[in-house]
Amino acid sequence: MGFVVTSLIFTVIGILASLCTRVFCNSGPSTNLLLVTLVITATVCCWMMWAIVYLAQMKPLIVPILTDGE
Repeated sequence: MGFVVTSLIFTVIGILASLCTRVFCNSGPSTNLLLVTLVITATVCCWMMWAIVYLAQMKPLIVPILTDGE
């Protein structure tokens, strides 16, 4: 549930940021395309970083070794 909800939140943030870029930074067709591409790329990169960290905690590669005192 947490993965899907947060992925949807990233999607909504990316769409809102793209729309804000189109509205507030209206410089021309090629500049708008570049800015929207940069916003979408940044959103996808942030989502991928979050997803890798989130999924790595579900199945860690290194298992902690507990001693008798712990």
